[in-house]
Amino acid sequence: MSNFIFALLVLTSLFFSNAALAIFLGILYAYFFKPSQNFFTRRIKTIPLQIGIVLLGATISLPYALDVSSQYLPWISLFVIVSFIAGLILGKILGIHHRVAFLLSSGAAICGGTAMAAIAPIIKAKPQELLIAMTIVFLLNAVAILLFPIIGSYLEMTNFEFGAWSALAIHDTSSVIGSALTYGSESAQVAATLKLGRTIWLIPLILIANWIFNKQTTTAKFPRFIIFFIVAITLNTLLNFNDEIINFFKIFSKIFLLFGLFCIGSQFNPNEIKLIDGKPLLMALILWAAVIPSAYFLIKYF
Repeated sequence: MSNFIFALLVLTSLFFSNAALAIFLGILYAYFFKPSQNFFTRRIKTIPLQIGIVLLGATISLPYALDVSSQYLPWISLFVIVSFIAGLILGKILGIHHRVAFLLSSGAAICGGTAMAAIAPIIKAKPQELLIAMTIVFLLNAVAILLFPIIGSYLEMTNFEFGAWSALAIHDTSSVIGSALTYGSESAQVAATLKLGRTIWLIPLILIANWIFNKQTTTAKFPRFIIFFIVAITLNTLLNFNDEIINFFKIFSKIFLLFGLFCIGSQFNPNEIKLIDGKPLLMALILWAAVIPSAYFLIKYF
């Protein structure tokens, strides 16, 4: 019965082609059927989403990516540095344990759960500390997918503006793409390109965290799908894909992205919310409340 409901909800997500609905139906499935840790969506984790992002890269040309990146890359770098430092300072003021503050600051500044998972073993974060940080970011990401397109429409943002805003203001790559996909295909392309600029900062973050916490070499890995994303953009540029091939990639990219968002939603565990302490949540909310309007002001007036 649960497998039938799972298939039905996935098909519903694909039929309505709405990112917010996809992740909500995934959460709904997790809440009522409580899939085990061995359930296949928990095993594949974010692989469908990563495939969708790579396929999206095949619809973007290198000149377009460079044009978009060159316009915002300095601001993205400034955003990452300021957000990260502000998070550490805020964590100190609120009296949050330095490992939790470091995790949340990394997730808010760079790429959400990916950044936190990469540095957790380096800073020797306890499982519960990582779980708390991951749950907070997950909740904020879910809110972003639902509210950002509504706010963008209310503010009459263009597809380009919304894609850039999402890339700067939302934590996880999955939620950035999900929010932008709801707004429009051009928004998703812009968001994916600019989010790459934030994700690249994962490399210096790993090196800095390693130097601060243990000064030893680390086996933490850079997300491989980002490399494949760049390869896909390069192939599109070299082979000059025609409109039919690009439309093919767009269709399958959307299918994988929506299915990936559903899978992420299905990994939700309501029991984890009980573990969240008020101070880390307050820190994440304050940091996000500062980033959202700052990113909008930057996109609109610079």
